[in-house]
Amino acid sequence: MSTGAELVVLLVMLVGVVGVLVPFLPGLLLVWAAGIAWVWFDGHGPAHLVVGVVLTGLLAVGIVAKYVLPARSASGAGAPTSTLVVGAAGAVVGFFVIPVVGLVVGGVAAVYLAELARLQDFALAWRSTWAVLRGIGIGMLVELTAALLMVGVWSLGVLVT
Repeated sequence: MSTGAELVVLLVMLVGVVGVLVPFLPGLLLVWAAGIAWVWFDGHGPAHLVVGVVLTGLLAVGIVAKYVLPARSASGAGAPTSTLVVGAAGAVVGFFVIPVVGLVVGGVAAVYLAELARLQDFALAWRSTWAVLRGIGIGMLVELTAALLMVGVWSLGVLVT
């Protein structure tokens, strides 16, 4: 693969890293797809295979963390799964109502309102909402770490091959 093509792969990966933090870009998946495209088009040697396997493992870890950590944090605070479902629905509605930040605003508002309706207490509802937000933040950090590790693994693969 030419240096120009590798720069394109790097650029797509960096857009993917930004996508981890910006809700409307498929961040981790984009980083993985760019890396796998490099594996596929650059060659099929053992180093490429190792890079592809490691990228896929990091993708799995990042995706699992993105969904499991908020759910675990919410359930630890006593919030039922239905609250997360309502939060996800609110995030989708918010995404279309308020561009860019609506995903977060809609999700947080929906979780808070669902917990307020369930608990009938402002402070307890906020505690559950904060637990969900903390889980989402930790999930994003794990996902961002996975994305950066994927870029690093790919870079090492480029240097080695």
